[in-house]
Amino acid sequence: MALAYVSGASDIPLLGQTIGNNLKNTAEKYPDQDALICVHQNYRATYKEFYDQTTAVAKALIYLGAEAGDRIGIWASNRYEWVLLQYATARIGTILVNINPASRTHELTYVLNQSEVRFIFSSLQFKTSNYKEMVEYAKEVCPSLEEEFFFDYNWDSFLKDGEEISDQILNEFEEKVQFDDAVNIQYTSGTTGFPKGVTLSHHNILNNGYFIGIRLKYTEKDRVCIPVPFYHCFGMVIGNMACTSHGACMVIPNDNFDPDITLKVVSEEKCTSLYGVPTMFIAELASKNFDSYDFSTLRTGVMAGSVCPPEIMKKVENLMNIKEMSICYGMTETSPVSTQTLIGTPLEKQVSTVGTVQDHLEIKIIDENGKIIERGEHGELCTRGYSVMLKYWNDPENTKKVLDSARWMHTGDMAVMDEDGYITISGRIKDLIIRGGENISPKEIEDFLYAYPNILDVQIIGVPSEKFGEEVMAWIKVRKGFNVSEEELLEYCKGKIAHYKVPKFWKFVDEFPMTISGKIRKVEMREISIQELGLESFKHRSGQ
Repeated sequence: MALAYVSGASDIPLLGQTIGNNLKNTAEKYPDQDALICVHQNYRATYKEFYDQTTAVAKALIYLGAEAGDRIGIWASNRYEWVLLQYATARIGTILVNINPASRTHELTYVLNQSEVRFIFSSLQFKTSNYKEMVEYAKEVCPSLEEEFFFDYNWDSFLKDGEEISDQILNEFEEKVQFDDAVNIQYTSGTTGFPKGVTLSHHNILNNGYFIGIRLKYTEKDRVCIPVPFYHCFGMVIGNMACTSHGACMVIPNDNFDPDITLKVVSEEKCTSLYGVPTMFIAELASKNFDSYDFSTLRTGVMAGSVCPPEIMKKVENLMNIKEMSICYGMTETSPVSTQTLIGTPLEKQVSTVGTVQDHLEIKIIDENGKIIERGEHGELCTRGYSVMLKYWNDPENTKKVLDSARWMHTGDMAVMDEDGYITISGRIKDLIIRGGENISPKEIEDFLYAYPNILDVQIIGVPSEKFGEEVMAWIKVRKGFNVSEEELLEYCKGKIAHYKVPKFWKFVDEFPMTISGKIRKVEMREISIQELGLESFKHRSGQ
């Protein structure tokens, strides 16, 4: 058996451009094509209009006194101004700092101080969060923060000031920007401690978006529905960068995810591509209005965040007309995509793997001693190449923990590579459930239970056990109007999966704890379960 190493040989060269130069080229090539549609704000722009508007924002930033390398914070859910700022900050060499819309005062002030943000652009509020109040508080405790702007309050006056800046001054800024310069800081939601500021360059994210688009066969004719958040790589790279590097149209259905609004926008805007994590597609398929939407224009899309259950993938292909769905895998630190399924990948590979290595990247799978293992064996996945982050911002210690001297990014994900180079993620190293010495992959049990009638979604976690170290627990979401019992599921498991994989504990829920980007928070599920089951006393004895 060959070693678990593969490199993404490619006939297509990397783009040696800044994001600003690439956008300019696209706008010159497709001036009259739709670039950005934001349905909930009734906003539309062609590539020429979009580019001109990023020029206005860039000039306004220069008028403020923004310098190359300055950090500029953005705190908002999906809206057209978010995208304008993403490209305008890149054009003048400043660094956009993405702030999670779910942040509260504590997280906000941490990010602003850690990256020393000079200017912040923000919504006035989001759901129950009063952003204006929190920004005003932050100004008192964040010495680097000089000025704040609110999209629904003083955005227009901010733009007006920029009219005083000449094209020549803007050109002087743009000419100094290099494609290896940092352009973006994204804070990863770690399971412990404060988040780390992943620092990404123009070269990182422009090329990642470009090569994702190539695998999706994007052209200027594509219209991509992006219901995933921009503050996250999924929205701003797999979404925006993949579109602008190919002249495709970015379509924002709403400020945050709503299954019916998303499907209505796909139908009315004739979208050809739809993005989401599996839980989003599950919610869309469960819509009571599902049959009233037109999916005839859909062709492709991206599903990422976790592997899709086979039953869901079949429905997405057959009921939503997405015959060319692509699975992407990666992490913020790798811009984010390291592996992706090619169009035409057989269904079995679509649902059991995360595809093959992306162009120009390398993947290896190693054992606990750092040695490359053979294909078919489980180990830690590592990525190397243009997509690997520059560093964690102002955090050399944590950077060294994940980025070795040969520039391999150690992902912390358990994976196995088959003889054809397809990679299967078997879970986070820390997600593995170890019961009485048996290693259990939560995903294996999740896939098994998904096939049971009337189960909408399932998540498997490990909880502490005095006898076995850990026991398996299932959180189950049942379809509305149906009942599924613990007894039925135990009977279903009997004889079909190994006894040690059968969940000992069952919890039936309406929702799972989630991050704003749609990822399941298993850490929180575990804490809730430990408390409800009264297992606190076993927590430390089981080595957790």
